[in-house]
Amino acid sequence: MLAGQYEQSFTCDNCGYGTRLLYELSGVSSETHGWGEACFQCGSRFFTQLHGNSVGLRLVEIPGDTFTMGSPPNEAGRTSWESPIHQVTVPSFYMGKYQVTQAQYEAIMGINPSYFRDANHPVEQVSWYSAVEFCEQLSQKSGLAYRLPSEAEWEYACRALATTPFYFGETIITAKANYRGEETRASALKGEYRQQTTPVGSFPANGFGLYDMHGNVWEWCEDVWHIDYQGAPTDGSAWLSGGDDKNRVLRGGSWFDKAEFCRCASRGYSDPDPEFHDYVMGFRVVLVLGEEFYIY
Repeated sequence: MLAGQYEQSFTCDNCGYGTRLLYELSGVSSETHGWGEACFQCGSRFFTQLHGNSVGLRLVEIPGDTFTMGSPPNEAGRTSWESPIHQVTVPSFYMGKYQVTQAQYEAIMGINPSYFRDANHPVEQVSWYSAVEFCEQLSQKSGLAYRLPSEAEWEYACRALATTPFYFGETIITAKANYRGEETRASALKGEYRQQTTPVGSFPANGFGLYDMHGNVWEWCEDVWHIDYQGAPTDGSAWLSGGDDKNRVLRGGSWFDKAEFCRCASRGYSDPDPEFHDYVMGFRVVLVLGEEFYIY
């Protein structure tokens, strides 16, 4: 599926360096294709998936590593759901830089279920089953394997090696995320409550180059809901056995939620059924590319 490679000058998403190596990938359908990019300066890798003439999904490589999942007993706002803290080794993967937008969802699914209508806002009012169906449809059209992130992948990607409650530090302000800013946390000043979603990418990215990992919309994960981490996988995979199979995991908080629900370690859950959805629920996708795509 590797169609060719060439060097071209662009600005790297993460470091701002001006020269990147591009490599083209051809999908199984003539209407679908994508290309990868590799920065010579910082080593970051990106992938863009196009479908027809629609705006492409932009993904960034998340390098594999071992991290501490969960929250310590003294973290403000934590619950027992985030215990026990444990080490998880996550292999590298690609994750959407942004939450899936309404334009992207409609391009694949043919509908826009969102309450807050705007093409560049995250799609919401999406059930877990609808998010999974989007991944399946995108996989079928592209010839690549897209899915929802595991809960471990999500928290690892959100933290971007940070060990603080938020990827930018101990507290959160509304200049850095879309949440219920009228509720204060620790030493944070009272902020803005926007009462709706905001365009994806409106706030600073984390250390991996991912946007809106705190707030905007809750994000579905693959995992079945478990009330704590006793017996959780330590290899980064989704936890699909046992637990409450009537509910699936949500992460990240939303525009509607107070700050503590937007922490890196905060966990939520909901019924995955298509009949049950809300205008605080969205998602982003994960793509696993094999070594054959790593060309330098």
